Amino acid sequence: MAEKKDHWSSEAYQHSASFVPKLATKILQWLDPQKDDVILDIGCGDGVVNIQLQGILAQGSGSIHGTDASPAMIEAATRKAAEAGASKCTFEVVDALSLSQTPHLQNSSFSKLFSNAALHWILKCPPASQAQFFAAALAALSPGGTFAFEMGGLGNVSEMRAALLSSVARRVGLARAVVHDPWFFPDEAWATQMLEQTVGGWKVDRVEREYRPTLADEGGVEGWVRLFGAKFFEAVPEGREREECVREVVDVLDVVCRNPSGGFHLGYVRLRVLARKL
Repeated sequence: MAEKKDHWSSEAYQHSASFVPKLATKILQWLDPQKDDVILDIGCGDGVVNIQLQGILAQGSGSIHGTDASPAMIEAATRKAAEAGASKCTFEVVDALSLSQTPHLQNSSFSKLFSNAALHWILKCPPASQAQFFAAALAALSPGGTFAFEMGGLGNVSEMRAALLSSVARRVGLARAVVHDPWFFPDEAWATQMLEQTVGGWKVDRVEREYRPTLADEGGVEGWVRLFGAKFFEAVPEGREREECVREVVDVLDVVCRNPSGGFHLGYVRLRVLARKL
């Protein structure tokens, strides 16, 4: 089996997407972390949010265990936690779709589950695998425990997605471009049905979808496109043709995303869910 390519780097993320953990305030309020909580973070990235919770967890017996499929991100998270003296934070390379095959995370030992800006990548998979993920998440939680997650919702970054699909499709055809689209953006009804009916054992206590235009980071539109659009561009032969494809996307989005009052705005739509294990 071919080794899975790791597209992520903490440095690129901080340059072009540092707003992601900074804008996690609302879903953290829904999580409502307490000093004795034992939390599993699915798709923790470079651990910025985990380290933020150190101050709360250090007051009691709580802890937070961050998992991510990217070895580069877990390495960065582990390093940052050590530098910050965040002893309540631990990290582990785990593919979320393999959670059900990770026994030590399947023993109902976590009081809360958390995920921010990761599930729209993780859930780009067949419906059966989506259901298996939420069943595994259920098995990780203690009875009455909660899962607070935020992900891209229906309509998320539509202008970015359209530009990426169009440019790639012009070179390799739409069908192949769609195969390389790495995102899954559902709505509130999908989340409720998946948790309460398809999987069962969950009660959705809160759900919302919010349009949240977001100012591009230091890396601008180009930094965002190169970081988050990397999987799209794998459909195009490497070299000059791929670079021309990247430039075409960036040039279009420089026009579409430009704010007359300054900077570039990205059309983020966030889906937030708070679900409880019955």
